Amino acid sequence: MVKVGVITVSDKGSRGVRIDQGGPLIVEIVSELGWETKVTVIVPDEQAMIEQKLIEYADDVQVDVVFTTGGTGFAPRDVTPEATLAVVHRLAPGIAEAMRMESMKITPKAMLSRAVAGIRGKTLIINLPGSPKGVKECLEFILPGLSHGIDVLQGNTGDCAEQVTGDGCSGKSRTAASAIRQ
Repeated sequence: MVKVGVITVSDKGSRGVRIDQGGPLIVEIVSELGWETKVTVIVPDEQAMIEQKLIEYADDVQVDVVFTTGGTGFAPRDVTPEATLAVVHRLAPGIAEAMRMESMKITPKAMLSRAVAGIRGKTLIINLPGSPKGVKECLEFILPGLSHGIDVLQGNTGDCAEQVTGDGCSGKSRTAASAIRQ
């Protein structure tokens, strides 16, 4: 079972002025895949606090994937990508590229996303938009391939070249896509 951490980055949400919709939506979508959300938190747009939670979730809680939502735009306090880049050991640029590419088919504003993705130890960290609509769309684009990537990161796969399933050797891609569309 994939273990998940969710970090909502929002000044207003952290003060209780705005209801967090993105974080609970992530939890709902991944639970439909049978993934277990271990930890969730709402933090203000403070780089040091975001970094601390990313490190805690990766190193101490040891989740397989951390999804952040919010703080990826152009506003002066949008620092989620900087916090992520400060703590990851390796980048996974294809994930953010895929989200932007597919989102551009919906809105030209997608080019304004500064979301990044990377790996810290055996944890994949992915920045998602702050809006529930953006969260749902981006998860729909990336979840079909994530199961395989997480399996590889955790050392749970053999040689994929020997397996021909048509879906990245995990056999889970169709399940992920169908869970989101429901």
